Amino acid sequence: MVSAFARPLQLLGKEVALPFALLCLAVFYSLPGQLVLASAPKGLRALSFAVLFAMMIWCAFAVVRHADALAIRLGEPFGTLILTLSVIGIEVSLIIALMLAGSNNPQLARDTMLAVINITMNGMVGLSLLLGALRYGEQPYNTQGARSFLSVLIPLAVFSMVLPRFTTSTSGPTLSSSQQIVFASLIVALYLVFLGVQSLRHRSFFEQPQLSSGDNSQAQFDFEDHGPTGPIWLHALLLIANMLPIVLLSKKLAVLTESGLEALSMPAALGGVLVAVIVLTPEGLSSFKAARANQLQRSVNICLGSALATIGLTVPAVLAAAAFLDIEVHLGAGEADLVMLLLTLALSLVTFSGNRTNILNGAVHLVLFLVFFALLLMP
Repeated sequence: MVSAFARPLQLLGKEVALPFALLCLAVFYSLPGQLVLASAPKGLRALSFAVLFAMMIWCAFAVVRHADALAIRLGEPFGTLILTLSVIGIEVSLIIALMLAGSNNPQLARDTMLAVINITMNGMVGLSLLLGALRYGEQPYNTQGARSFLSVLIPLAVFSMVLPRFTTSTSGPTLSSSQQIVFASLIVALYLVFLGVQSLRHRSFFEQPQLSSGDNSQAQFDFEDHGPTGPIWLHALLLIANMLPIVLLSKKLAVLTESGLEALSMPAALGGVLVAVIVLTPEGLSSFKAARANQLQRSVNICLGSALATIGLTVPAVLAAAAFLDIEVHLGAGEADLVMLLLTLALSLVTFSGNRTNILNGAVHLVLFLVFFALLLMP
């Protein structure tokens, strides 16, 4: 009986972020915290921003830790799917909070999606391939899984960020009410079909292929050594418990973000990058760790799955929230962003056309990632 309770207690002992997050919530939702957000000096507001940002990143790491534990217990692709859906919930809450903070930012959802696509498909993919190639030379992955991701990701990206720029029902890069309903419904339907393929009908497409005798199979054991794990229900409960502070603190961070960007005369698109960084930092580290452990398929599942879920779930959720809250949303990408988006999708098709990756694939994606940030700061 002692061993039956030892693991859950040991697991709870590692939950350091959660009590600090609850303390942070109590402070910033109190009257003094409200005054700091409203009219505090710049230095105190900057400190508050740093505390909130660090706290949300810390909780996001806890979410990923429990998602990784569930991945080990449930196997692929369910583990990665849980992780992806968890961070998408965080992403949507952050976008809505930032859209409602102060003046309306109709480009925020588009900027966030563009940032997520460039960070995941260029930054995370590039660095994962580079780290894996430096250690193993070439790495195998399941080509059918990568192509399945891209076959859905490409049309959804075009529906969401290319077509709104060329439709004539509205004057700007937006969709009419009827178009929003049709596009959101089709996006959700296609994403649900993909989830059925990924989790039920063709699970083998998204599993790591068997390592040959020339590959380093010992790395798989190192990758799966995550320390103590508890019951599935406890990991699921703690995953949700660590997500809630992120959602609640996002409203407070949104106030500081908008005022900070205005004070520093920084591009408004950095708000979308900030959202992407919060939700993708833990996923990125999980992807890098998997690539270093010669489990490239998990890296592919994380990176391409995050990009696909961002469009498949975030776009319909944001459109629904915008219709309910009467908020204008601009989805059509600008000229430079449009070129970068199409170039990223085309390069991804080339990268995942074979059954092994190498250092050149990673280097090219990282160059595109750096170009994205250069254009963001120097449009």
